[in-house]
Amino acid sequence: MTARGRFITLEGPEGSGKTTAARHLADWLRDRGVATVLTKEPGGTPLGEEVRRIVLHMRGMSDDLDRRADALLYAAGRAQHVARVIRPALERGEWVVCARYTDSSLAYQGAGYGNEIGELRRLQEFATGGLTPDLTLLIDVPVDVGLERTRRRTEWNRFEDTEELVFFEQVRDAYLRLADEDPDRINIVDGSGSVGGADAAIRAIVHRRFAI
Repeated sequence: MTARGRFITLEGPEGSGKTTAARHLADWLRDRGVATVLTKEPGGTPLGEEVRRIVLHMRGMSDDLDRRADALLYAAGRAQHVARVIRPALERGEWVVCARYTDSSLAYQGAGYGNEIGELRRLQEFATGGLTPDLTLLIDVPVDVGLERTRRRTEWNRFEDTEELVFFEQVRDAYLRLADEDPDRINIVDGSGSVGGADAAIRAIVHRRFAI
């Protein structure tokens, strides 16, 4: 019987560098002989990519979503992602490294947009079938640092274009509360310095947790 793979998620506010860190972590695991699937949310499947386009990049739609519709769209993409990509890979014994997962919904759709956290938790449980990461790496950066980094992007993004500073502060605070509530799963990584520094910290955590 094939041993179940490990599921690692990377979280963080805008401009934290989680997408780059996820790619570097997946490459590092592969270099050590670990079969690894690299993926992201929203995204990861054709449906997920369509959800990503709707919730992030469509002017006139992304910035006019009812908060419940927003949460449900993310959950729909996540349900498909878990069913078609994440859970099958884990059952094959592969590791999955995913940029963003359920904690993002609690931080953004919860603290940011005001959906009730208990309802959001139940929605995530339903969407994922209860699949929880083995390890979450929260890459934390001060809000001003993260937003300065995002200004280099060329693609229109609903969050960066329409939200006030207080929104991003609420999101960051929510992430830190989640880490306080679940310290065994969520490890905080300082993302305000160099990419190499964050990568080294992440590798040390993964090595310590899984003896890689």
